[in-house]
Amino acid sequence: MKKILLIGKLNNVVRETNQFLAQYFHVQLCSENANVLEGMMKIVSPDLVLISLIGAYDIDTSIFYMLSDRYAQTPVLTIGTKEESSRFFKYYEESQFENLIRPVEHTVIMEAVCRRLGVDEKEVEQEAAEEKKETPGKKRILVVDDNGTALRTMKAMLEERYEVAVAVSGAQAMTSIGRQRPDLILLDYEMPVCDGRMTLEMIRADKDMNDIPVIFLTAVNDRDNIEAVLKLKPAGYFLKPPVKDRLIAEIDKVLGN
Repeated sequence: MKKILLIGKLNNVVRETNQFLAQYFHVQLCSENANVLEGMMKIVSPDLVLISLIGAYDIDTSIFYMLSDRYAQTPVLTIGTKEESSRFFKYYEESQFENLIRPVEHTVIMEAVCRRLGVDEKEVEQEAAEEKKETPGKKRILVVDDNGTALRTMKAMLEERYEVAVAVSGAQAMTSIGRQRPDLILLDYEMPVCDGRMTLEMIRADKDMNDIPVIFLTAVNDRDNIEAVLKLKPAGYFLKPPVKDRLIAEIDKVLGN
């Protein structure tokens, strides 16, 4: 499946767009922050970037400069009303960028995505149907780590067996969970600003998230650190870098597979 990076504020439009496209593509959600986006571009290596322009005046315009300057080969599709889109008209002069005017049907979005990717819509639908037959009921894993190399490694390790989403901070993890609930979270314990403990506390404080199992990943192998991790009563913990077979076995155990 082709990979799409979906950028936009947390709202029903983005949720519905994500749910629709996720039937046919690997979709990764991302915030509109330029630094976060740059990290996600390196981790995900998307075939297409899709930007929701809802709340256009709050969008960091430097993301357009960055996409044009550093990722000129990656097609960008934006979706917004005429008013929302007007702020970015100068970018649409470049062939890299294309805009769809809201309100827009999902079928029109699908046609535009396939056109920008240079793929046949029927072939995409057939490929998605075949993949669902091969991997029915694929569980969704959210991996949270501020280290881009670690995220890429974990994603490559798990994506054959699970649907894998990534987040580069605790704050982004909370946004990602709100947009699409994962079945399990792999959470780095040592992160700046909002560490694993704080992120777990936020998850447990939300009644819609508090039953999501969390497995900690920690690079510090000493007694005090391990005891601090275990006091939080996670579903499990692993020292980094985790061994693939052992990690998958633990994930399957926690998920009851």
